[in-house]
Amino acid sequence: MPNKKKIEVALIYDFDGTLSPGNMQEFGFVQAIGKNPDEFWKKNSEVATTNDASQILCYMSLMIKEATYSDIQLTKESFHSFGKKIDFYPGVLGWFKAINEYGNNIGLIIKHYINSSGLKEMIEGTPIAKEFENIYACSFLYDVNGVAYWPAVAVDYTAKTQFLFKINKGIREVSDNSKVNQYIPEDKRRIPFERMIYFGDGDTDVPCMKMVKQHGGYSIAVYGNQEKKATAMRLINEERANFACSADYTESKDVYNVVKRILHKIKADYDFQRLLDTHKSNAAKMSL
Repeated sequence: MPNKKKIEVALIYDFDGTLSPGNMQEFGFVQAIGKNPDEFWKKNSEVATTNDASQILCYMSLMIKEATYSDIQLTKESFHSFGKKIDFYPGVLGWFKAINEYGNNIGLIIKHYINSSGLKEMIEGTPIAKEFENIYACSFLYDVNGVAYWPAVAVDYTAKTQFLFKINKGIREVSDNSKVNQYIPEDKRRIPFERMIYFGDGDTDVPCMKMVKQHGGYSIAVYGNQEKKATAMRLINEERANFACSADYTESKDVYNVVKRILHKIKADYDFQRLLDTHKSNAAKMSL
């Protein structure tokens, strides 16, 4: 008899280049400070290289400095307003409802997570923010007037891997460093790695893609142009990703069809393991 229990599956997304065709700072913020994207990122790269510093911390610092020079207050509200201007790849806005319904129909509960080096405050301003169980991303500290003055969380490509373990163990808080290192038996963890699907667009996602894949989950490299396509194919050849798909999340397109098949495999593997466990349990009882 089929197992009727619905199990949780985590769909984990990078943001820039994965759900959106660009860096989120380029939608509203760069224009507000009177720069163009190339100017901003060139300056950020120069600061990071000159000081042998983190690109992530540098862009966060540069945002504060440029906003101050332009007499702009970076509050959570202003970040949210920038987030409303972010563009998305085709199908993203309808993706969550469609894949949630599909998962539910085959006995799965789909949970969505963001794992990004972008800004949590900007993502919170987007129309898809409500779709996520949690948003793991960079964020700022705010002064008594509600103005950003210092990085609170900086997420680079290796730091992203810690959030996979937080999802695995069901830990929401970024600040919680004890539970994430606490031993929890595999069968007691909220979402095992084999029930994770990771979406990324390039080299900065490699540690997460490889980790999920090596632990029995699935990694999808998405691409929005030919250069990104070449990167995605390389990641498959290097066995760092399972699939390479065009960044079109519309129903019937490649991403949707690949994820459907992965979800069926996850459900079948779960039911098969339960069947094995039942027979082992029955055999153990007979031997007593």
